[in-house]
Amino acid sequence: MDQSITRKKILGIIPARGGSKGIPRKNINLLLGRPLIAYTIGPALKSRWITDLVISSDDDMILAVGAYYGARPLRRPYHLAIDTAHSIPVVYHALTEMERETGITYDGVIMLQPTTPMRTSEDIDNALEKLFSTGADSIISVVESNGVNPEWMKHIVNDALIDYDPTLPEMGRRQDALKLYIRNGAIYAARAEHLKRRQSFKNGVCRPFVMPEARWVNIDSLRDWALAEALMQKEDWSWIKPAHDRRESVATALA
Repeated sequence: MDQSITRKKILGIIPARGGSKGIPRKNINLLLGRPLIAYTIGPALKSRWITDLVISSDDDMILAVGAYYGARPLRRPYHLAIDTAHSIPVVYHALTEMERETGITYDGVIMLQPTTPMRTSEDIDNALEKLFSTGADSIISVVESNGVNPEWMKHIVNDALIDYDPTLPEMGRRQDALKLYIRNGAIYAARAEHLKRRQSFKNGVCRPFVMPEARWVNIDSLRDWALAEALMQKEDWSWIKPAHDRRESVATALA
């Protein structure tokens, strides 16, 4: 066990606004019989290191479903729920509001997007342990990129094919290509003071948390949703209660 994390206060934040263009009401649509956000709330609640878990939303139904599955509902203001709103102000709002409400000064903050439902509690804990044990300011989860490499990317200018980076070798072998990584959207963590000061998960000393490609699915479209169903149906999700097992107080929200 990493002793540097044992006494830390860490806030988990699940951003889940109501407006979704690609898949309406995506965050509470049923995936294998459970609302999408349940697959993020469940592992977050099993984390050894998350002290408090909130769901930040402008939507009453999402807040009710989040509360039913065990997350603390936190209403975000309208200007943080529009299409052009960015994640950092949402996280900053949740962090400062929770510190005001609880009286806790958090040491760390972790953002868990519900559109990446295959992360595990072990992923969460290992990322947080790396944040505090390595002296990093922030941690971002990534997967190895096996198909998108600048050596093979091109611009089209006036119908001419132009190398993205003309200094790279032509027709280089795949096995010789530089190993690259892409953010998978599953985990963004930072020391709380760093996030407040820098307003970023990237600035400062940002370290990677490498996740296996097998757990990479990021749901933005109906095609992504179908892929998530195909991948996730192979796993046992019985430990997350299905939507039909509901209490009367949230029956309307989960109907």
